[in-house]
Amino acid sequence: MNRVRLLVLNAALGPLDYRVPAGMEVVAGSVVLAPLGPRQVVGIVWEEERLPGTSVPDERLRPLLGVLPVPPLKAELRRLIEWTADYYVAPLAAIARMVIASGGALRGPSTITEYRLSGGLPERLTAQRQAAMEALEGEQATIRELAGIAGVSEGVLRGLLNQGVLEPVEVDCDRPYPPARPDFAVPNLNPEQRAVVDELVAAVRAAAYAPFLLDGVTGSGKTEVYGEAIAEALRLGRQVLVLLPEIALTEAFLKRFADRFGAAPILWHSALKSTERRRAFRAIASGEAQVVVGARSALFLPYANLGLIVVDEAHEVSFKQGDGVRYNARDVAVMRARFEGIPVVLASATPALESLAMADQGVYRKLDLPARFGGAQMPAIRTVDLTQEKPPSQHWLAPPLVAALKDRLAKGEQSLLFLNRRGYAPLTLCRHCGYRFKCPNCSAWLVEHRLSQRLACHHCGLETRPPSACPECHEEDCLVACGPGVERIADEVAAIMPDARVALVTSDTVNSPDKAAQFIAEAESGAIDVIVGTQLVTKGFHFPELTLVGVVDADLGLEGGDLRAAERTYQQVAQVAGRAGRGAKPGEVLIQTRHPQEPVIAALAAGDRDAFYTAETEARRDAGAPPFGRWAAIIVSSEDDAEAREAANRIGATRPMLADVQVIGPAPAPLSLLRGRYRYRLLLNARRSAKVQDVIRDWLEPLTFPSGVRVGVDIDPYSFV
Repeated sequence: MNRVRLLVLNAALGPLDYRVPAGMEVVAGSVVLAPLGPRQVVGIVWEEERLPGTSVPDERLRPLLGVLPVPPLKAELRRLIEWTADYYVAPLAAIARMVIASGGALRGPSTITEYRLSGGLPERLTAQRQAAMEALEGEQATIRELAGIAGVSEGVLRGLLNQGVLEPVEVDCDRPYPPARPDFAVPNLNPEQRAVVDELVAAVRAAAYAPFLLDGVTGSGKTEVYGEAIAEALRLGRQVLVLLPEIALTEAFLKRFADRFGAAPILWHSALKSTERRRAFRAIASGEAQVVVGARSALFLPYANLGLIVVDEAHEVSFKQGDGVRYNARDVAVMRARFEGIPVVLASATPALESLAMADQGVYRKLDLPARFGGAQMPAIRTVDLTQEKPPSQHWLAPPLVAALKDRLAKGEQSLLFLNRRGYAPLTLCRHCGYRFKCPNCSAWLVEHRLSQRLACHHCGLETRPPSACPECHEEDCLVACGPGVERIADEVAAIMPDARVALVTSDTVNSPDKAAQFIAEAESGAIDVIVGTQLVTKGFHFPELTLVGVVDADLGLEGGDLRAAERTYQQVAQVAGRAGRGAKPGEVLIQTRHPQEPVIAALAAGDRDAFYTAETEARRDAGAPPFGRWAAIIVSSEDDAEAREAANRIGATRPMLADVQVIGPAPAPLSLLRGRYRYRLLLNARRSAKVQDVIRDWLEPLTFPSGVRVGVDIDPYSFV
């Protein structure tokens, strides 16, 4: 090749042509360094016929500067990048940036200097130095990373380094990982599990595209089943990717994985240190990495020899990216498996309706595990009608649930209370004048967090101390908390049962793998009596002594007009109910509700999943909603409300008039102000046969907008705010 076309990692530039200097070897997929004006940019060599652009004459081409020391991106990954960009109406460069996710990995083999405590003491031991040394016990990382861990400035640590309290350690960035052994601890499987395993193992051996929906009730041993497919891939020398929806779930999974395979898998998520990301990236690209467990971004890494993809808790909404490229990792995982020619397993106790529809159509092979492993029984479920059995004033737990909690405490068993609302209270107001505390950057209430003594916005992250007086009427000591969050429920449990050991489990309190590991260890050892948590506790945890689950407000998820609200509520409540009675002792679930006759609540109480899915399927069919129709959203935003509204109206005025596409809006988004930007939305409801992406591209491409306006496209939206 004497000239190449590059996909550069800047969506504004488009494809660029370069000359290949004599002696430089490049192929399609090579990651190269190229000049761009006075700068240098990273690009990926692409097939010219697949990347249309204006061809530059040979004599005007500038030469490439070099080929970066990473393996070329395989054709299968390049096709996935193209498909994702096309399906989600996103720039190719935005997808490519997710693939080249670790800049440090592109520099080739190297060492890095990390630092650790030497055991010495400084000449002058200040309180700040003392706290830093305690925080860094057992840690080893760069100065910047250690400063973040200790919560001090880099200057403090450099002072400790100068006095010999910290010592440098030269570390090989690419040191090998301990190998996983497929036959380390093979589990005993029941006949139902063995039948499913045989199908999955055969698919791994066949090395051909095969999508499976693994539909098993909570506690049926889905992890053990797909673990045997992982073992077979390892025996064949192939790599495996396991996607998990929450970082907090990784610790429980890591422990089970290490028990089964004798070594931990390789992690990939946003909380990794830069050195860990670099090491993992290069091991994945070289083929050394055997099993990768990660969040959705792990899907785009350049695996050398991928042999199996598993999407655990495949129904989870968190697999859908909320901003940037708004892709659904569950669906992209299926497409990656298709391009790679390998099996993919979507595992869930409450599959998405779209996944069940694909199984009904024969696109996915459905594998069932209808019973819990080891003879454990599904918990008994009953509703508590809050209109009939009301909690006392300013309390949120009804008498039947309180009695059940006290009974479990007396028996030495564990209970779990679920409320999907962080903080102490969702609204704080002045009892004197009625002033409500709102976020200045978002059209949302500030949530009171008493543990951190802050009012916080859960959308933009703003935090402020609660004032001593009302900002409106200046009355002192007049602020009142309205409604319950999990912190308030935990306080109520402590007041009702002062001897109970209560654990609060939310993304605020269990916000790192280490804290998740600590929580799991305490729960398994019996050091916790009552767990109070948000959706973080609805999945993935196995505590044999947990026999009672209380759903504090099952109606909460049905609010807001989201057409998927019933499905989400069913999934969340069914998942959290599945935490009860997973051991030898029977479980019980109490669902507090004001609407016990609501179809989703009645189905949960009856344990009749099929009835719920049948009713929900017909409702979706009538509404032309997925999987029977298609949704897409266009989101217009600007820091200037009038500018955003005008841009949205211009889009609305040029809407396509098509028989198979209905356009609704524009209208202010339910969350009309987000992070300081005013937002308007249009919703497209189309027939399944409509080429929605082409419609949107043809519609938006001729339009131009002021520089402050952003126009985003969300294909298959999950959030309607």
